[in-house]
Amino acid sequence: MLSERLLSIAVRHCTKNYLKLSPIKDYVLPDPKPGQHYMLYMHVPFCERLCPYCSFNRFPFSEGKARPYFSDLRTEMLMLKDQGYDFESLYIGGGTPTIMLDELCETIDLARDTFSIKEVSSETNPNHLVPAYLEKLQGRIQRLSVGVQSFDDGLLKQMDRFDKYGSGERILEQVKEAAAYFTSLNVDMIFNFPAQTEAILRNDLARVIESGAGQTTFYPLMASPAVARSLKESVGKVDYAREQRFYRIICETLTGEQARNSTGAHLFKHGSAWTFNRHEQGMIDEYVVDFEEYPAIGSGGITYLGDSLFINTFSLKEYHEAIAAGRLSLMGTTRFSHHDRMRYRFMMQLFGLRLDKRQFKADFGCSVERGLPFETAFMRAVGAFDRDTDEELTLTPKGRYLMVVMMRQFFIGVNNLRDQARAALPGEERELAFGG
Repeated sequence: MLSERLLSIAVRHCTKNYLKLSPIKDYVLPDPKPGQHYMLYMHVPFCERLCPYCSFNRFPFSEGKARPYFSDLRTEMLMLKDQGYDFESLYIGGGTPTIMLDELCETIDLARDTFSIKEVSSETNPNHLVPAYLEKLQGRIQRLSVGVQSFDDGLLKQMDRFDKYGSGERILEQVKEAAAYFTSLNVDMIFNFPAQTEAILRNDLARVIESGAGQTTFYPLMASPAVARSLKESVGKVDYAREQRFYRIICETLTGEQARNSTGAHLFKHGSAWTFNRHEQGMIDEYVVDFEEYPAIGSGGITYLGDSLFINTFSLKEYHEAIAAGRLSLMGTTRFSHHDRMRYRFMMQLFGLRLDKRQFKADFGCSVERGLPFETAFMRAVGAFDRDTDEELTLTPKGRYLMVVMMRQFFIGVNNLRDQARAALPGEERELAFGG
């Protein structure tokens, strides 16, 4: 599709220009704005084994490193409290946040005691969907996101997940059991793997529906150049030409006319361009839609405040040394221009299915058409907008796919930023980060 190719090129060019890491001169984040709602992102970079397609900061699990790391997370959290921050939401990503359950529970309890947190989201892996874990997490976590990726045994073996987490059938039974423990259980899936066929995708969709999960997120396969090389060696080269067809199958299966339950209601509804909710309300997977600004703690965390991204060191050793010295672990930053911030708002709100035109004008001092003439004209020309009024922009099915393309390219750009931070790792830690 020509519009997809043009959009990919445009977003790739934009992210290459403004997602460039510069050394930081100050180890302090901007102070919180009065009345601003913030979410706290917390990064836990440990995994039992490393997946070849993952660009996030992650290291092989070692209890000797992980236990003091959680202690440092709690200390860093209190630093933000001392700076005046309060949070209404906590998102814990990784890595595998549930890798040390006792430490995670202690950290969540401290966060709830310290801040005005109403909801906690955490990622996990299928091997932790067992009663001993679920009973501890129930009540502490409202939304649990499980990295399934696929229920197909062949793909699981290719991704080096079969030996770690078992067969697709076993994972399906674990998801079914876990669904009742949480307000929202999200099943993370990946589509457009090189070896994935249409039949495999349709079987994955059938199993998601069967699982009883209240939410599912279907990410297109995306990786930074550094990870893409190892990805190509392990699973093959990505073919973007079929991505739109696979996305259409996903949407039609989960939300289309044939996807109705016994009462005639649709099985799922869009929560974002690539998140689908079984119920009317759901906590969407990409927190950047609900919270435009958020501090991040932990090694490899990425903060967005005001007009800047701040990157925490990817080195576990440097992270511990920074926290022990009583300072944040910031190692780099990149600044957004006024125009970049408008583009970011445009992309994130439309990814969340609705752009508020009045709020855009209030925040940026101009209409979205005047601030972003090329972007709005392009999206109108290709039929991306459904509602286009003085108050809002919403998306057609084609528009939703184009937002998937934009977000895919944006996150590849963010992964490039991670590669820049990872390049500063000392040799031993760099080898560990890639599974050496």
